[in-house]
Amino acid sequence: MSKELEFTRIIKDHQGVIFKITTVYTDNREDQEDLYQEIVYQLWKAYESFRGESKISIWMYRVALNTAITRLKKEKRRGNQIGIDKVIMRQTEQYDTGFEERLKILYSHIKRLNQLEKGLMLLLLEGKKYEEISSITGLSPSNVGTRISRIKQKLKTQIIKK
Repeated sequence: MSKELEFTRIIKDHQGVIFKITTVYTDNREDQEDLYQEIVYQLWKAYESFRGESKISIWMYRVALNTAITRLKKEKRRGNQIGIDKVIMRQTEQYDTGFEERLKILYSHIKRLNQLEKGLMLLLLEGKKYEEISSITGLSPSNVGTRISRIKQKLKTQIIKK
């Protein structure tokens, strides 16, 4: 299989990872599409350097999160502030409206977290274990657990206040 076909297959298999990150780190469809393209571009540039020492999904998370965070830093330097008023979700028929509304509320509160906290919550929601999150973020597994526990409490408090 050619390098291009293999890369395309990997992106298709893991596009949910990229979509989740772009959803939390952007506020509108246009920015989401731009970030998605930038992440895929960065993955392509780094693809040859992937040594297979970790799962491909972990490597993709690292690249995608770093790309999103780098983009935010560049935007802040330019003086553009990111609004938090909208959460764009794909409409799918498999979600009931109550679940979808709760998911929108959760994502809107996740958007208010700092960059590291957003990344930790995305990885947790993806079903990653603390050890995997640790290898993606560079934090120790116990630090990951402590931070996630604090973030959960913070989110719970914020959501209950509404």
